[in-house]
Amino acid sequence: MTFERPVKPPLRTFAVIAAALLAVAAAPLIALAGLPDASAFAEDGNETLRAAGYAFAIWGLIYALLVAYGVWQLVRQTPETAVLRAVAWPSVVAMTGCAAWLLAAGLDLKALSVAIIAGSAAAVITGLLRARPHRGEVGPGTRFFIFWPLGLLAGWLTIASFINLITVLTAWGVITPDLARPAALLGILGVLLVGGAVVWRLRHLAYGLPIVWGLIAVWAAEHVAKPQVGQSALVAAGVMLLVSLAAGRKRQA
Repeated sequence: MTFERPVKPPLRTFAVIAAALLAVAAAPLIALAGLPDASAFAEDGNETLRAAGYAFAIWGLIYALLVAYGVWQLVRQTPETAVLRAVAWPSVVAMTGCAAWLLAAGLDLKALSVAIIAGSAAAVITGLLRARPHRGEVGPGTRFFIFWPLGLLAGWLTIASFINLITVLTAWGVITPDLARPAALLGILGVLLVGGAVVWRLRHLAYGLPIVWGLIAVWAAEHVAKPQVGQSALVAAGVMLLVSLAAGRKRQA
């Protein structure tokens, strides 16, 4: 009796690698096209809550791992699995969203930027949560190439969604100077609650680490001018790290 190996859909396989390459190439392509970059967008409304500039260096790691994920699933020997089926199309949505956000931000389309980044985060988180029950069915290589790249992306998009929303609301004047501190504290709490809930269900450290990184960057940016906001971000980072470590241990138990 012979068993046929499941075949990966060619269209889906191509879409994943194309989306990964688009995410990486979006910024230079936008620059080559002479379109504005996202720097002015990020500065318009960042008085309420911001992260230190070094935090965004994490994109280098995320991009490298996303390309590795795209190439890995492209290789013919990579098997079709329930885990890959669960994350493939959601990852296409999220990676395409990364490129689309840069374009929307450069064109100062504030409402669209909020929808894109939140939708991208929701898509990749949904895919990872759908894949989690099948994690034990695949080997360590498959787990690495799926859960680390997409987990890091999902975690970073989570905290970025909150900061993006607060930045836009501040730029619109919805968050006034009188409301800035409570809005910042509420944003930090939101990151912790959403991030903690997701990492506890996902049970993978890759999701929690970029949130911890981002919260520490918020502390670095805010602790001098706004001590309460900075200290809250640092406490939230510590709590998020503990929850992430506990969730990872729960998976191994």
